[in-house]
Amino acid sequence: MTDASPRPAADPDLTAATAMWAAYAAAHPEAVAAAPGHTVEGFGDSAALADELLGLVLSGRKRATAELVSEFLARGDALPAIGSHWIACDGAGVPRIVIRSTELRIGPFASADAAFAADEAEDDGSLEAWREGHARYWRRTAAARGATWSEDDEIVFERFVVVWPPEHADGPVRAG
Repeated sequence: MTDASPRPAADPDLTAATAMWAAYAAAHPEAVAAAPGHTVEGFGDSAALADELLGLVLSGRKRATAELVSEFLARGDALPAIGSHWIACDGAGVPRIVIRSTELRIGPFASADAAFAADEAEDDGSLEAWREGHARYWRRTAAARGATWSEDDEIVFERFVVVWPPEHADGPVRAG
């Protein structure tokens, strides 16, 4: 994970996100019925990082992400659940894809393994680069909200698939 530009990502375009969600829901009502809620957000903590990480997802390389439990709580967001959806926006706040969570676990920093680092596909995809990049990132994001990051903090390790739009989807959408 590269260090981000200081320019924050734009607020998500909620009108466009609503339209994207409606199109997905019309095409896949069973998947939405199984997990009706969704969030709208970008990756990272800046416009540049949102664009970089979204680019990795759009290329098919990135199919995992990690976020501190404390960051969800600080925003007032619920933790994701298997089957939950989120609309990923680019750094300009434009919704680009719908992602669906397929695997989740909570653990400490030391529980990240090489397979997860490879699935996140950031930097060179190695566990060493994952640890260096994420430690730097979480120190920065924790400090921005007045906290101090520790390797003991709980992390949500999430694997996902892209389900919308069809040209970016990983395959057929299933309800469960």
